[in-house]
Amino acid sequence: MSDLCFESARSLARRIRAREVSALEVLRAHVAQIERTNGAVNAIVTASFEQADADARRIDAQLARGEDPGPLAGLPVAHKDLVQTRGVRTTFGSPLFADFVPEVDAALVERLKAAGAVSVGKSNTPEFGAGSQTFNPVFGATRNPFDLARTCGGSSGGAAVALACGMVPLADGSDLGGSLRNPAAFCNVAGFRPSPGRVSNWPSFNAWWTLPVLGPMARTVGDLALMLSGMAGPDRRAPLSIHEPASLFAQPLERDLRGVRVAWSRDLGGLPVERDVRDVIEAAVPVLETLGCVVEEATPDLRDADEIFETLRAWNFELVYAELLRTRRDQLKDTVIWNIERGAGLSGPDVGRAERRRTELFHRMHAFFERFDFLVCPVTQVMPFDLSLEYPARIDGVAMQSYLDWMKSCYRISATTLPALSVPAGFSAGGLPVGLQIVGPWQQDFAVLQLGHAFEQATGHHARRPPLA
Repeated sequence: MSDLCFESARSLARRIRAREVSALEVLRAHVAQIERTNGAVNAIVTASFEQADADARRIDAQLARGEDPGPLAGLPVAHKDLVQTRGVRTTFGSPLFADFVPEVDAALVERLKAAGAVSVGKSNTPEFGAGSQTFNPVFGATRNPFDLARTCGGSSGGAAVALACGMVPLADGSDLGGSLRNPAAFCNVAGFRPSPGRVSNWPSFNAWWTLPVLGPMARTVGDLALMLSGMAGPDRRAPLSIHEPASLFAQPLERDLRGVRVAWSRDLGGLPVERDVRDVIEAAVPVLETLGCVVEEATPDLRDADEIFETLRAWNFELVYAELLRTRRDQLKDTVIWNIERGAGLSGPDVGRAERRRTELFHRMHAFFERFDFLVCPVTQVMPFDLSLEYPARIDGVAMQSYLDWMKSCYRISATTLPALSVPAGFSAGGLPVGLQIVGPWQQDFAVLQLGHAFEQATGHHARRPPLA
């Protein structure tokens, strides 16, 4: 039964639909794996096993009647604890919502249920998803399964750890400054930041905002595509929805990459990067040449990306959390308070300048991708760091000024609103995972997955399991 826990989601889906294995057997294998490993890493923080059991039985009955439960029929999934789940506690990692039980499902959850996925519960996240280190006062910290003394990243840290440990084959997450990509890189799984509007963000305080997105995490790129085939697609409640159907992601990922032009950036314009990260990425990039790609060192003009991201992030923190700061300040963590207050200090011209510069950045990226088909670069600037640190104070001798600074290799890409993938790239000499970031042109999500799939199949790094699993 434990072998089921590390079978790919695509393989499990085929076998469940062929009734070679039941949805109930698959669920029980994963529940047993959660019970065996979760105590050491703290990835799943709220379980919904009883409902999952009923859902798995229902799917098996549908299949027995010859009905189609959907592309994700019987696949266990974990929802990030920022995503509203009807009837299942959703805390946002905050003591203010420690007992909150939503009355509605987010659109993402609706889609996954309709596609036949079986929810086993909620995955851990930092308070309000703020920061790429997964800890909060409600549930505590989530540990990296490759080294329990280190962080798993975040904010979708619980999701990444649950995948790496075989607790689920699929998990959802969100990404503002790297929250689908950073933990994937730290835990040797795949995380995809899709284009804004690819996955519905309903309900949202600001339906027009494009920096945060919802997306999939899995152990393979093929499984990311499978999950998107169930969760993507237009939603009339989300005004930025992309109108391409989710079935786009059910197509084969195989592609002839001969002649594909790839830009390789070591540091995205002078960012400090730890030597262990550099060594692994520099050894991984030549793999693209063996696939037929034409690789050239080049970095896009990302000037103003830091100002754009930091200004618009702070503006949204004030929009969403200002009332909590006014009434419940003593129950908010310092970095959340800092971000809200920074937003409150912005002027209209500050926000307007950031939006104007974001438009200019978008046009520069468009010109860059007329020369290249893809950009590859590091996901993270650091290796997984000590669990006791909220964030690294220095990178390669350079001091970090805030809890956001160490995430620039991801959040500069967020500012462009382009699709980006974190795929396992190898391991340091100390046995810790490193991720390769693949960025594509505007709304070319499927193409990014195609290159990531080819790289993954050529390297096989994704198959390495943590000792705990």
